[in-house]
Amino acid sequence: MTVEDIARAYDFGSSHPLRPERVLLTYEHIRALDLLYRPNVRREKSREATDDEIAAAHDRDFIETVKGIDSGSLSESHGLPFGLGTPDDPIFDHMHAASAAVCGASLVAAEAVASGRAQHSFNPAGGLHHARRREASGFCIYNDPAVAIAKVLDLHPDWRVAYIDVDVHHGDGVQWIFYDEPRVLTISFHQSGRYLYPGTGFEDEIGTGVAEGTAANIPLLPFSGEGDYMWALERVLTELLGAFRPHLVVTQLGADTHHGDPLANLALTMTAYPRMARTLHELIHRYAENGRWVATGGGGYQFDTIVPKVWTIHWAEMIGAPELIPSNWLHDVSPDEASRSYLAEVEQSVGKVLESCVPRLEAIAGRTGGPG
Repeated sequence: MTVEDIARAYDFGSSHPLRPERVLLTYEHIRALDLLYRPNVRREKSREATDDEIAAAHDRDFIETVKGIDSGSLSESHGLPFGLGTPDDPIFDHMHAASAAVCGASLVAAEAVASGRAQHSFNPAGGLHHARRREASGFCIYNDPAVAIAKVLDLHPDWRVAYIDVDVHHGDGVQWIFYDEPRVLTISFHQSGRYLYPGTGFEDEIGTGVAEGTAANIPLLPFSGEGDYMWALERVLTELLGAFRPHLVVTQLGADTHHGDPLANLALTMTAYPRMARTLHELIHRYAENGRWVATGGGGYQFDTIVPKVWTIHWAEMIGAPELIPSNWLHDVSPDEASRSYLAEVEQSVGKVLESCVPRLEAIAGRTGGPG
């Protein structure tokens, strides 16, 4: 099964904002720019995640409900307590198989990097970061980044994994699934939950118990632009990855931070995305052991214009060919017309997060050992 097949299968219908075309057009751009058939690139055959692999991140009764609705053994009404059959997550044919296939693609990507077969990998059909342990949410049935992280920890129990989420919406599902797991650091940059779904992702959400300090959130005010965003991204990742020293990094590359996205209100322009991709690449190589990087797609609802270009920009950076991105892709409204700056507020948020997290992450890394 190819990622294009998976994208076609995971389809809530033509009236839903999460469109399969986002992934299909990404591959069209990648092929058109000759970014797929290069000496350092290969495609891996994907598979569906097994029930046991999905259950590493989700409760069994939730999985069985999805499967039961799929097979017809349960009525659709059984799904409502689990977030199924809502406007955000309507029931569709072969829902379990499609969602398991999305997880499987991220699993294969993670296995390739964790085994050393690849240094970087990318599943643009993934990034379904809102699904919680027993609940579908925010266009997400199963949480493929969480399933992939759980697989890495199963393969390497002594590893530390950092998860970086640049979607405009808080990466709540991944955070809550690993909120008490000290081997997983979740970092999310997003529009503040005071103004946007899912209403979470504040500076005081830092993990619990032995995992205190392993959740970090930078909530940004509406219309925040590239200057504020990139200052926070560079400062926070430098400090937190430097303290945690992960063995592998998973990223969720939502493209709904663009100023034209219809479902959110941040104000990045196209010039931000090559810089974002370069920053992620450089810092992952600096702080993660052997530069191990597993990337997924995510949100973004300008499905035929902005999103495929943003994901192609990230892919070009991952394979070392950012110069092949057409310069006209970066033409956009001027930043002054799209954005505002709230740097004092951003600095305050960043200061709180670093003060809360850095010492605890250093202690966790010191206790568990690993890359220096």
